[in-house]
Amino acid sequence: MSEYYKSRKTRGLFDPAGKEPYRVSRSKIDLFMNCPLCFYLDCRLGVARPPGFPFALNSAVDALLKKEFDIHRAKKEPHPLMKAYGLKDVIPFEHEDLNLWRENFKGIRYIHKPTNLLVTGAIDDIWINKKGELIIVDYKSTSKEEKVTLDKEWQISYKRQMEVYQWLFRMNSFKVSSTGYFVYCNGKTDRTAFDAKLEFDIDLLPYTGNDSWVEVALTDIKKCLMVEKPPESNGVCDYCEYRKAARDVQSEIKKNSALFT
Repeated sequence: MSEYYKSRKTRGLFDPAGKEPYRVSRSKIDLFMNCPLCFYLDCRLGVARPPGFPFALNSAVDALLKKEFDIHRAKKEPHPLMKAYGLKDVIPFEHEDLNLWRENFKGIRYIHKPTNLLVTGAIDDIWINKKGELIIVDYKSTSKEEKVTLDKEWQISYKRQMEVYQWLFRMNSFKVSSTGYFVYCNGKTDRTAFDAKLEFDIDLLPYTGNDSWVEVALTDIKKCLMVEKPPESNGVCDYCEYRKAARDVQSEIKKNSALFT
């Protein structure tokens, strides 16, 4: 079994009789939106989806971008990327809790009292405009031939991620702009040689979020967690389809084997 995956977990499970707020990360909210059954198996029964292996190159890009923007944060000046995209009145936001907000498994937090869910999210960056509005910023990296966009169907997860962050900061009494930005780094493959370095095109993609769905989702999440019977698969989840196909094939093999014994 991979060091990154345990088939059954016993920690972090929801207890219907529990009194303490139950932690639900931004990624768990997205899991619920993608498939309530997979969410229930994970958070209630302790059977999580196998994770993707960590992409160290993506992590390196994130770390270097944070260092780069932090240089301009300390100087209270715009990053050249902001200037290039006409954001003359925007600078990186400085706050004593920034490093905490960036830290995985901690991040910015808010207890949603109607559900007693502790919602958390670890951000990449925060900027601020002249109106005093915080601007949520997320770093993304890829390598593709075409220009990067936010138009792919699977990128709904990116948009929900942005909206959960916007909601979290609003719930923590910050004034938040509805427009956030994705700093999207696209690795170039048209160079003549590698030469021990990667070069990137960097685009700044605006996204106007709408976090009105978040509280509805939290209510639905709590209802899902409280029931004793797992919900049905939504019919479009690849993981559920894989489990079903594997069960069907195993049943066929057992049935055929029984015919010849």
